[in-house]
Amino acid sequence: MSDRYLIVGLGNPGPRHQHNRHNIGFQCIDLYARIHKFDLSRTQHRCVVGDATVAVNHSTYRILAAKPLTFMNASGEAVGPLAAYHRIASTDILVIHDDLDLESGTLRLRPGGSSGGQNGVKSIIQHLGTQDFPRIRVGIGRPPGRMDPAAYVLQDFSPREEEVFGPLRGRICDAIDCWLVDGIETAMNRFNG
Repeated sequence: MSDRYLIVGLGNPGPRHQHNRHNIGFQCIDLYARIHKFDLSRTQHRCVVGDATVAVNHSTYRILAAKPLTFMNASGEAVGPLAAYHRIASTDILVIHDDLDLESGTLRLRPGGSSGGQNGVKSIIQHLGTQDFPRIRVGIGRPPGRMDPAAYVLQDFSPREEEVFGPLRGRICDAIDCWLVDGIETAMNRFNG
C-alpha cells in the first residue's frame, strides 16, 4: 500500500460553481493548498491534483489533494481510479463534502458509513467498493421554504453565511491536519460539535 494520504474535496468544476454551497469541499482543498504552499496544477484521473509533503506538529506527511472534475454526482468515477493508481487504502482517504441535513456552519467527522443521500459520496462508495473511508461533513442547512434543494446547493454562499464559512474553512483545514497526525477518532473528539 501507499505511504500517502488522499484528501478529496467534492464540488462541481468551473467558475460558475466556484462559490456555491455545494463546492465547500473544493473551497477547503484550495485553502489547504494555500496554507501548506503547494500547487493544484496537475490533472490526473479526471481530478485536479496537488502532490505535497506537508509539515504538521514537527512531522511530515505525503498527501495527494484532489478535486474531481466529473461533477458532483459522478465523483467516484475520478476518486476510484485515482486511489487505485496510487494504491491508497480507503481508510487513508478523507472526503470533504456539503451536507443538507446538518445545521449550517457545523462540522461532523466520521470514519465511514452510508452516503446519507449525498450523491458524490454515494458515487465514491460505489467506485471504491466500500463505505470505510473518513469524511468531513460540512453542514449547509436546509433550503428556506419550499425551495428545491438542488437549486439551493448551487447558490453561492450569502455574505452573512460567508461570515461563518470563512473561519469554518480554516477550522476544516485544522481538522485535516489533526486527522493526519492523530487519526479520525481524535479528530472527531476535537472537531465534532
